[in-house]
Amino acid sequence: MVVKPQVQRTIFLIFFLMVPAGLWFTYHYSPPHFSGNWMNIFAFLLLTLVVASMPIVINEMFIFLTQWVALATFLKFGLFVEIVFAQAAVISLLIKLRVLKNGQLFRLPLNLIMFFIVSFVSGMIYYLLGGQTGPNLAHDRHSLLLAVLYAVLSYVLNQVIISFNIYFIYKSKVSYFGKDFFVETITTLITLPIGIILYILYNQVGLLALLFVGIPFVSLSIVFNLYYSSQKINEYLQKAAEIGHQLAERLNVNDVIDLFIQKLSEMLSVDYAYIFEVTGEELKLIRRIESGTVMDNDIKLLKNEGITGMVWAKRKAYLFSAKMEWRGITDRYIPSDAESVLCVPIVKSKKVIGILLLASKKKRAYEKFQHMIIDILCSYFAVAMENAKHYERTKRQSEHCALTKLYNYRYFENLLSEEFEKLTSFQRQMLSLIILDIDHFKEVNDTYGHQSGNEILCELATRISKLVGNHGTVARYGGEEFVVLLPDATKQEAYQMAEHIRQAIANWPFILSQSIDQKQQQVKITASIGVATAPEDAEDSLALIRHADRALYVGAKRAGRNRVAEYSSC
Repeated sequence: MVVKPQVQRTIFLIFFLMVPAGLWFTYHYSPPHFSGNWMNIFAFLLLTLVVASMPIVINEMFIFLTQWVALATFLKFGLFVEIVFAQAAVISLLIKLRVLKNGQLFRLPLNLIMFFIVSFVSGMIYYLLGGQTGPNLAHDRHSLLLAVLYAVLSYVLNQVIISFNIYFIYKSKVSYFGKDFFVETITTLITLPIGIILYILYNQVGLLALLFVGIPFVSLSIVFNLYYSSQKINEYLQKAAEIGHQLAERLNVNDVIDLFIQKLSEMLSVDYAYIFEVTGEELKLIRRIESGTVMDNDIKLLKNEGITGMVWAKRKAYLFSAKMEWRGITDRYIPSDAESVLCVPIVKSKKVIGILLLASKKKRAYEKFQHMIIDILCSYFAVAMENAKHYERTKRQSEHCALTKLYNYRYFENLLSEEFEKLTSFQRQMLSLIILDIDHFKEVNDTYGHQSGNEILCELATRISKLVGNHGTVARYGGEEFVVLLPDATKQEAYQMAEHIRQAIANWPFILSQSIDQKQQQVKITASIGVATAPEDAEDSLALIRHADRALYVGAKRAGRNRVAEYSSC
């Protein structure tokens, strides 16, 4: 959430006007009560700082349970000491959260003001109602009620100020009465008796009370955090397994890459993502995404060049928490506003086949345990990429003619069926088909040999493909027959295309280098072509093929060859 600069300046001004003066007033109104025993007050300060720097994490919420120490400190040493300790606790909290290094310095005076107001107002009301420093809570019920009232007032004021900050400073529209409010209320009710017990026990046994109460509480915080960390790692591992299954289901290389980047962005803070593939002695960038936009991939790197080259050479991952750590070995393609960088090798069969680099604009965006998660995901990614490439290669081989590299009859039939479905559902207005057959091709094979015949077929495929371009699909129909499917092309447009193809064949001789007599020769050939259009000439795919074929043999072949004929029902 962004806070305007003028608001931040106002916060600093209020802090300098309020807190120092408030501390001076509090010191004279309620001077500290510790009888010169600096060891005791230092022990309480140390406990406050330790508790403040060890928040309990519940569902990714940081719960700071300093209320109970603050209550005992207030009751024992007075309001001034409690305010000073609260200010120290705030600084400890913000250092723990690394707020002061993330461009949010205004949060320091903002929280210091909040804690000061809470402590000052609650303490003054406590004193005005007759409360005293050092009360006998064990035997005086009235003092106990006042102590509880002080704790309740502190909680209520804290919530009021938090709500004010949310709505008026951060301008957030998030509901205040959410899970954070519920959890903090419960933890406050739980820790209130602990503060009272700490105060009573301290009056009886001295500093041992801090050990009896503080050590179990701090230990509980450590156990909670360890549990949360292990739970978080388990959740990441479970997500990694799910992503692995999803990657394995993708059979297209681009789909695998897109899904991989998408899932990484959902798991981590990713502003920039780069995937490199090892090609010989170079790293070739195959996917580049910056702020959610796919960018050009024209980048190649060598071993030990930049971060990615270093990861490739040393075969291990690197994690940088801030720009100053990697500035000396930067890759030229990483944007200048990137801070955190996580770069991991993609390994398959103990061989580095690629490099993944993730970058974030935030400092310390990635944690060390995420190395392991990303390594696992990269292993899944490597296998999924290999499977997708194998599938695409097999699919390409099954759909293409091995000689001419054009689509084959099987692919053409499937495509024709799909196009007719679009035609019948009014996604297409018309569909034209061109069928081409080389004239007297058997004579060419008999005269110059089958290798020369193959040369002609390959060259013919190239010429047709260049003429058709992206206007349609060219396929080898079988033997010396070729087909061209033209979506949304009228019969007249298809006829003109067919005429261009015929002229490109008849007017330019074919060069043969593998003829029987092993001499380079020029051969002139011609082709007969038939054209039909749906729905004008046919109501289904088979009828379209049949009618185009009829135009080819009846209208072109029988009429003398080397010509284009369109189907006519007459």
